[in-house]
Order: sequence, then structure tokens, then C-alpha cells
Amino acid sequence: MNDRPPTELEQGRRAFLGKIAVGAAGLSMAAAIDPWEAWAQARANGAPDGEHWLDNLKGTHRQLVDAYQPNEGFPFAFVWSFGLVQPPPAQIGTVMVLRHFAMPFALNDAMWAKYKIGEGIKFNDPATKAPAVKNVMYKAKPGTLPIDDIAIDKLMAKGTIFGACNVALQFLSGEFAANAKVSKEAAAKEWAANLVPGIPLIPSGTWGVNRAQQKGCTYCTGGG
Repeated sequence: MNDRPPTELEQGRRAFLGKIAVGAAGLSMAAAIDPWEAWAQARANGAPDGEHWLDNLKGTHRQLVDAYQPNEGFPFAFVWSFGLVQPPPAQIGTVMVLRHFAMPFALNDAMWAKYKIGEGIKFNDPATKAPAVKNVMYKAKPGTLPIDDIAIDKLMAKGTIFGACNVALQFLSGEFAANAKVSKEAAAKEWAANLVPGIPLIPSGTWGVNRAQQKGCTYCTGGG
């Protein structure tokens, strides 16, 4: 029998699952968030048709990185390293799904600061070693990240297709709404309006993982 105390990550996962369980009982999440209604609203606000999300995926060798935890930014390094070792001329296609506690990497700096996202998902800025108050994975200054090319904009420039989980957006924006002193509904709308350019909302992260594999991507976990 393992008597060790749960790690911080395990505690976070248990808390998340506990909230889902409460919702399933009709008391919290399920009542507060109707994923299909939220997705319909996202589509009305300009989110692309999810079924055409991967229409531009190219390459003979295709890889999906499933980012469901910040994992110190390593999911982005996994995307980069897949392309690094392909023999020239590389014919690759890469997809990255941002879901669960990694979904906020799809948000701009303003949302990270206003909603104290770094503190909420327990992700530190590598430069300050304090909870991140900006999206350090997007348009990072040279030398800020361990490898400059793992930044979101650098990966996009090389063809990586990103997708942000709408279910995680609805849930986490509600969890962090109090940090910005706004309602859960206002937080969800603001997050949806402040996605990094080029990262669309998709119905859910698990939906995206499925669709990417149907498009011929092999699966790589982002780890936690």
C-alpha cells in the first residue's frame, strides 16, 4: 500500500474530478455549463466550424501532442522535437490540443494578468520564477524560453495547428472569474474574445484528440 501524501498535481486533478462529479449530480458544473450551448455561442461569435479545423493539415508524418497540463512548457518542446529529427525534406504535420489545465496557453497576456492564470494553474514564469502574469509561450523574447523555437508563434509559422478546448474555457473561466471580480458568464465571453490569433476554439479537447487521430496523427501525451 502506498501511504505517500498526494502530490500537488494529484490534488489538483482530484479537485477537478470532484467538481465534475458534483456537476453530474445536478448541483454544479453540469447545471452551469451546457457544452453544446456554449459551443453554439462560440460559433455565433465567429469560432470556425470544428469539423473543418484540420482541413489544412499536411504532411506524410503526422503527430498530435495532447497538452492537458502545463508541464513546465514541455508539451511545446514535444511538438518542436518531432520536427527536429525528421530527415529532409521533412514532410510533417503537427497538431497541438490545449485542454484541461493547459487550455489557458491559448489566451493572450491580458487574460493571464487579469485572471491570475499562472497562480491558478500553478505555472511559473521561467524568468521570474513567480506565477506567470503573461502567456510566456507566445511571442517570447529571445532567450526567455529554453529553446526559442518552442514558442507558439514559432510553431505556428512552421505549420503547427492548434486547438483550444471550449469545455475547459467555460469551466476554468468560471473558476477564475472571482480573480477579476466579474461574473462567470462575463469571464467566459472575455476569454473567448481574447484567444491568441490563429488558435480557434474547438468543441472540446477530447473531441480534438479524436479528430486529429482520425486525420492520421499518432498520439503523444503532453505529460503532467
